[in-house]
Amino acid sequence: MNYDLIIIGSGPGGYVAAIRASQLGFKTAVVEKAETGGICLNWGCIPTKSLLKSAQVFEYAKHSADYGIEISEVKADFAKIIERSRGIAAQMNKGVEYLFKKNNITLISGFGKLKSKDSVEVFDAEGNLTTYTAKHIIIATGARSKELGNLPQDGKKIIGYREALSLPKLPQSMIVVGSGAIGTELAYFYNIMGTQVTLVEFLPNVLPIEDEDVSKQIARNLKKNKIKVMLDSSVEAIHIEGDKCIAQVKTKKGTETVEAEIVLSAVGITPNIENIGLENLGITSEKGKIKVDIFYRTNIEGIYAIGDIVHGPALAHVASAEGIVCVEKIAGLNPEPVDYNNIPGAVYTTPEVASVGLSEQKATEAGYEIRVGKFPYTASGKATAAGNRDGFVKLVIDAKTDLILGAHLVGLNVSEMIAEIVVARKKGVTAKEIIQSIHPHPSMSEAIMEAAANAHGEAIHIENNNHTENV
Repeated sequence: MNYDLIIIGSGPGGYVAAIRASQLGFKTAVVEKAETGGICLNWGCIPTKSLLKSAQVFEYAKHSADYGIEISEVKADFAKIIERSRGIAAQMNKGVEYLFKKNNITLISGFGKLKSKDSVEVFDAEGNLTTYTAKHIIIATGARSKELGNLPQDGKKIIGYREALSLPKLPQSMIVVGSGAIGTELAYFYNIMGTQVTLVEFLPNVLPIEDEDVSKQIARNLKKNKIKVMLDSSVEAIHIEGDKCIAQVKTKKGTETVEAEIVLSAVGITPNIENIGLENLGITSEKGKIKVDIFYRTNIEGIYAIGDIVHGPALAHVASAEGIVCVEKIAGLNPEPVDYNNIPGAVYTTPEVASVGLSEQKATEAGYEIRVGKFPYTASGKATAAGNRDGFVKLVIDAKTDLILGAHLVGLNVSEMIAEIVVARKKGVTAKEIIQSIHPHPSMSEAIMEAAANAHGEAIHIENNNHTENV
């Protein structure tokens, strides 16, 4: 019952922290109330990517003639697509449990609650209570779908992302509220499957945290796929009449009525910090998240917090990085704090989106003199051969230092390409040095080199423009 470290939550923050702790010699336990691997592995990142891959394969099959391949009939079996997705999640779930066994990590099933600064109460499925003690406790309880008062989720007609990953049948029509990564990915998936999709976004652009050029490109693709996109709009009320959801959508031109079989609320997430004992111990929270220092220490000695419940991007890879830094600091090592200015993000539609650093607008607002280099996928031999020329690579470069302030990519495989820029920014690589680094041909990654060259007026495969902007 006694451990060096107990972690509450087994998501990408919790399980990674546990494995790193075990590597460093800690006797470690993880408390998990649901599936091992948390939301990301079971109801988020992994199963969503499975669905999106099925959608991509379906699209390829429908357009196989473009590649010289004749297929007489193409049908999507929605139930089997969902079954495949759930099977992949289960497979990954078992993988985490295997890693726990190999690293001698104790998995405790139940709801964990802080009892004191060195003990955790766990309520199991039968209601039994067991207390475990530890020198250190990491809270990694993650988040859930955010509910708005005018969008009360009933799990059947008004749903969150969890239900969207396991619907029993394909809906004929769907309203997706919110065009962040979750909303846009699921809008894309259901549209490809044959659902009539309406995407409602409160802000002026889809994917509103992305560079404006990226948002406009994705909006064009969504509309090309016959998705109705309503920007500067908000769902004011929803009434359920029989099998239909009747939504009143407020737009700049007035209120519009939109009907659909299902409404998917994708307006964000809510951190899981209720009923876990924070108040009893006096742990400080701020704006719905636990307040921590750069090594994830709370105001109570021996208690730490990572992932979606602390301030920072709510991304799986961020939670994992935070977990490693936290554990290494506990172990007395000297880890480098997470650099939140160099966190990559990705959206797995077709085309994909990937970005890191400052947008062109943010760089300008920060007072930088910038160069902007852009290379379109229409000039990429690899993208042309692949049959999808939608997209571009855009680099925002400090004109004085030649360092990359930001990168914004749209196109096939860009989620795999963005890491090059993350490493370049980490090591202080200049745009000139990227130009001088030979990239394989033909490849999508050439577009990064060409974009850097374009910023300097040296691009080979497109006409160069003067992209220097004086601020």
